[in-house]
Amino acid sequence: MTVTVLGISGSPRRHGNTETLLDSFLDGAKAAGAAVEKVVLKDLDYSACRGCNACHKDGNCIVKDDAVPLFEKMMASDIVAVASPIYSMGITAQLKGFIDRGQYLWARRFVTKTLEFSPEHLARHKGIFISTAGQNWDHVFDGAYPSLTALFHDAGFDYYDNIVANNMDEYKGIKNHPSALKEAFDRGKKVAILLKDMKTE
Repeated sequence: MTVTVLGISGSPRRHGNTETLLDSFLDGAKAAGAAVEKVVLKDLDYSACRGCNACHKDGNCIVKDDAVPLFEKMMASDIVAVASPIYSMGITAQLKGFIDRGQYLWARRFVTKTLEFSPEHLARHKGIFISTAGQNWDHVFDGAYPSLTALFHDAGFDYYDNIVANNMDEYKGIKNHPSALKEAFDRGKKVAILLKDMKTE
């Protein structure tokens, strides 16, 4: 069976450092035989969560736009790679707005209790965070991780890996980084092979 990989680009700038790193990851997964697709959040029409708590009644979001269909596509995938550059020590507004719309999944899990994921399901669904940052600081990505943890947890993915590259200001872009693109390619290939092996067990 074919492994499906969904890449979600949360950058407002097309083909920048982070999307290029995501593309390398997806190329690696494709080289391993996976079916890959990329969605660019800035091209979608969705709004931030209203905080209305309507989803607490029946587990459904009342806002009709592109967010919920993307969550459905995400949950139908084996591997989801979510990419965002670091803006003001966190993820972009585009990605944060999308993650917040996942409140309806949280409501299904913990309020209506109509959604749960077995350990077997989690083992076969992997979430990857991909990011770049301008600063040469080891902790520059720390503010992003909790939001990605919430996203993957609510959507039924094992938060499997972080593929990050800092110091972009000094390197003058990801293409000048000595190892990041190859590392992303190799890790995309590796996780696709891992899931492929699981599917054939």
